[in-house]
Amino acid sequence: MFEFFKKGLSKTIDAMRGAKSEDKISKEILEEMLLEADVGYELVEEILEKLPAKKLVAKDDLKGVLKNYFDYEIAKAADEKPFVELIIGVNGAGKTTTTAKLANLYKNSGQSVILGACDTFRAGAVEQLKKWAQILNLPIVATAQGHDPAAVAFDTVSSASAKNIDRVLIDTAGRLQNQKNLAAELEKIVRICDRAKSGAPHRKIIVLDATQGNHSVAQARAFNEIVRLDGIIITKLDGTPKGGALFAIARELRLPILFVGVGERMEDLAEFNSDQFVDTLADGIYA
Repeated sequence: MFEFFKKGLSKTIDAMRGAKSEDKISKEILEEMLLEADVGYELVEEILEKLPAKKLVAKDDLKGVLKNYFDYEIAKAADEKPFVELIIGVNGAGKTTTTAKLANLYKNSGQSVILGACDTFRAGAVEQLKKWAQILNLPIVATAQGHDPAAVAFDTVSSASAKNIDRVLIDTAGRLQNQKNLAAELEKIVRICDRAKSGAPHRKIIVLDATQGNHSVAQARAFNEIVRLDGIIITKLDGTPKGGALFAIARELRLPILFVGVGERMEDLAEFNSDQFVDTLADGIYA
């Protein structure tokens, strides 16, 4: 798992090292390094204030402060069958591919999975998920472009219940948080899922593109107002020097980061481990 985060944070660590001029880390140097990683000015000042009042910063002291930002409670997945997850996010975040990666992860753990292609808005989105279902040898409920996505969600959950399937993954249309018609559509999907199975969707997950850095916080906050979110998946962490933005995401949203993606392959998605994330970042700072 450490190798996973080394891959994901390689560009972030390279950017931070560019601000490092000596082996010992003072608060001034640390400030520059954290800013290079897109931690955000106010949050950097907060981190520095929480460190002991010494000129040089010890690695263990830094780790202790940084790990506190992930000190949120991660609710365990309920013992529901089927367990329904709604995948939400803006266009370009890697939502459909992440849905497939998540399905692959569940399948490899021995669980049965069904996909719901509820992105009937974007041309080709249904076909894209169909291809993934075929590659992964998974059942899928889909319809033509332009059809009611809530009806697809209902049929997917109902089919999972009838076939005793463990997991339901519903891929929704990418949308901007200020598109009122698509926001209303998302609310409808949530209502219809609950009609198909009481309490569903059991987890509403937003997919955030790590290359967006701190801008993704505003996205998630807006979606959280539309449908109360339960967790976050970070994608493209390996493609950006902005890995420090995860601290702002955790601090501002108080939502658990559930998974992180670091590549295009099916296996390039793993559960987020905050201790290993911070340890990898700190090791990079003090290397």
